[in-house]
Amino acid sequence: MYKYAIEIFYSEDDEGYIAVVPELRECSAFGDTEEEASEDVKIAMELWLETARISGKYIPQPHGKEFLYLYS
Repeated sequence: MYKYAIEIFYSEDDEGYIAVVPELRECSAFGDTEEEASEDVKIAMELWLETARISGKYIPQPHGKEFLYLYS
């Protein structure tokens, strides 16, 4: 399993938590709690990676938390 950084934040507009995997374009999930968003984004990440493998899409190597520091 790849180890990608996950960013979780509260969205006032959506009234819930959004989890994103910045290194995997458009890989995100929503939850009523941080824990729910975290679990759901792990599922989304697995599906994103599986789809990328099947379609031959480039899969970036994970950079973990260092990636998050580039954009903060």
